[in-house]
Amino acid sequence: MAEGGTGPGGGGESLLFLTDDQLRRGIEAMFFAYRGFTADPDRILAKMDYGRAHHRALHFINRMPGTTVTNLLAILGVTKQSLNRVLRSLIEDGLVESRIGSRDRRERHLYLTPKGQELERALSEAQRARMRAAYRAAGPQAVAGFWQVLEAMMDSESRQQYLALKDTRG
Repeated sequence: MAEGGTGPGGGGESLLFLTDDQLRRGIEAMFFAYRGFTADPDRILAKMDYGRAHHRALHFINRMPGTTVTNLLAILGVTKQSLNRVLRSLIEDGLVESRIGSRDRRERHLYLTPKGQELERALSEAQRARMRAAYRAAGPQAVAGFWQVLEAMMDSESRQQYLALKDTRG
């Protein structure tokens, strides 16, 4: 097994006391995994002159139909100006619909149009396929450990937002 793993000579206990080099290896693995994870959606988005910010907006609007612009700002952690740029292009291109709130007319509720749902499905299917293959190769214990590591890396606000989304999955 690879150095720093849990195979022979790399017992799980040793992972609790990682060296700086082992931590760097993890940082590099995360970088290259993220690059692979985003490569397929990036190719699709580039054809439309969109970027990852568009993908993230589509993803979370799909996950929470009717979410407000304010809520999306909090989840994405971007400025109002940058989100407005992204939303303007998505709305103009017929991918997102903005509806005035029924209780508070100042609120804007966001929904994917059928065209937006189609694009979001294409983007996320590419990522789900990659993730599904990796999870199958790693096995259930590794997947559970991976989720645990990711959740432990989140700051408290991000963890709360993640857990709120997790609650909506049922």
